[in-house]
Amino acid sequence: MSQSKAYGLKELEFESTIGGEGIETDRQIPLIDLSDFDNRRAEITEQLWQAASEVGFFQLVHHGLDVARVREAFAMAEAFFAQDADTKGRFPLKEGLNTGWEFKSQVRPSTGTADEKESFQVTLPYMDDLWPGQTTLPEFQRVILDFEHRCWQVGMEILSCFADKLGFERDFFTRAHDRSSPEYQSTLRLLHYLPLPEGAEYPPGTWRAGAHTDFDCLTMVFQKEGQFGLQVCPGKDAQGRADQEWTSVVPRDDVITCNIGDMLMRWSDDRLRSTLHRVRMPRSGEYQGPRYSMAFFCQANKDVMIQGPEQKYPAISARDYLLQRINANFAGKM
Repeated sequence: MSQSKAYGLKELEFESTIGGEGIETDRQIPLIDLSDFDNRRAEITEQLWQAASEVGFFQLVHHGLDVARVREAFAMAEAFFAQDADTKGRFPLKEGLNTGWEFKSQVRPSTGTADEKESFQVTLPYMDDLWPGQTTLPEFQRVILDFEHRCWQVGMEILSCFADKLGFERDFFTRAHDRSSPEYQSTLRLLHYLPLPEGAEYPPGTWRAGAHTDFDCLTMVFQKEGQFGLQVCPGKDAQGRADQEWTSVVPRDDVITCNIGDMLMRWSDDRLRSTLHRVRMPRSGEYQGPRYSMAFFCQANKDVMIQGPEQKYPAISARDYLLQRINANFAGKM
């Protein structure tokens, strides 16, 4: 079976064709100030729409999420990943649910090889047996749950602006991502990209995270200052090209880097652009140590139907949509 026929969605057929190095270039990623949000909503909405429809990536400042809380969540993530494999193995990834700990099991359709990373994924309805206890990681559950909620709040503000532009009710996406529902499937992912052993050499095509688009509505990425590697390729430049142009994203503790995902691209009838991104391996002379990041994925609840105002695509439930994407990305475990 050819790779293109192995995936049922056009998004995955595209992703399976883009594993090359491409070209690296500098370009501006839109920086959007969310301060005084309620009074500046109309202005912010236009800035978000322009960034999302023309680039697909943008960064947020003055977003209301205290940098001290971001650093506290990073400290908890580092403490989790510092545990031995037997301890982390008590909280294993639940198949098809995007929840729990995995180690080098995510295989991108773009590369066919496992990402050089591990992750711990928090999806609220499935976490009962996946929280390290107080004796293992004191305060981990409290800090991570609080951080997840704060991420959700920022994400819903952003999505409310897109709802306005698409002609939906302002709280349309907030209802579609209802945290109180057992169908909730938004995910906070804690990420640890493995350090490079001294003198290690990796073959071409090895990535900390291979090129991909996300399969949610909106992704919010938190990076630690000094830990580079994230690169983006704006959506309008990516389609149908073998020589995509990649731009490195400078990590800052006080900035949230956002991108549109395939779910919202489909929901907007392709008016908003899902954007390719990847995490490259460090090069000689660069920082070779571990890299930590956190990503919050706004993924509509399972029972929500996805279809844009113009009905460009057939309606599909968020359950079915997400399951197809998860299965493709963890093909190595299936």
